[in-house]
Amino acid sequence: MGIDVRTIATICAMAAVTYATRIFGYWMADRRSLSPRLRRLLEHVPGTVLISIVAPAAARGGVAEAIAIAATAVTALRSKNLLLSMAVGVVTVWVMRVVLG
Repeated sequence: MGIDVRTIATICAMAAVTYATRIFGYWMADRRSLSPRLRRLLEHVPGTVLISIVAPAAARGGVAEAIAIAATAVTALRSKNLLLSMAVGVVTVWVMRVVLG
């Protein structure tokens, strides 16, 4: 199995673009003051990222995924901690898949 140069180049290009957008965002945020409205909007970005990760699994998932989504949502609403919510979802779906077979 050889290394495909185009695949490596694509991965490196995607990493460079991702890094550039982050640096540009930090650079812009450092030079401008954020309005309270924009600040509130940016506070919701982690939740939207979580939903974008969970939604495809919800659309094609079964009982284990539905239970995990519910556990993730409850954890997110109560704790407001994105990392904890994701961990609860992953562990729940893993346990449910083991239990439900």
